[in-house]
Amino acid sequence: GLPVGLGSHVSWDTRLDGRLGQAMLSIPAVKGVEIGLGFETARRTGADVHDEIEAAAGRTRAGHLRRRSNRAGGTEGGMTTGEDLVVRVAMKPIATLMRPLSTVDMATGEAAQAVAERSDVTAVPAMGVIAEAMAAFVLASALLEKFGGDSLRETQRNLDAYLARLDERVER
Repeated sequence: GLPVGLGSHVSWDTRLDGRLGQAMLSIPAVKGVEIGLGFETARRTGADVHDEIEAAAGRTRAGHLRRRSNRAGGTEGGMTTGEDLVVRVAMKPIATLMRPLSTVDMATGEAAQAVAERSDVTAVPAMGVIAEAMAAFVLASALLEKFGGDSLRETQRNLDAYLARLDERVER
């Protein structure tokens, strides 16, 4: 349900995909982020990566356009396309194990064994909640930057006017 045009193509720090990547990588233990096909795009040809565009009357939030695929994951050129936003995050395994790993005793400089301090087997469910919250924060920020307002009512009015303008563009 994201409207087309959130984010910016103008500079590196305003691109929505970059801001989402930064937010996801700020979560402890996250080591990778991909949007859409992400890393898979490096193994494909351009013809197998790019999303063809076609007219789609009635899809106001997407500018009355539709991608035949969503390999780009809902962003192109740093901005939303109106397609579903697809972000995947890779998290490294928990560092402490029930079988201690080798380490160094910082007081003596001697080899030592790490202490087993945790018994949980995964932090992925909790990290998923955090990742969704971080994405929501970035998207809300981008929405406010584009549509502004001092109240939710004013922001909604600005969004509605933007969507009406997209409809007018098609009617011409």
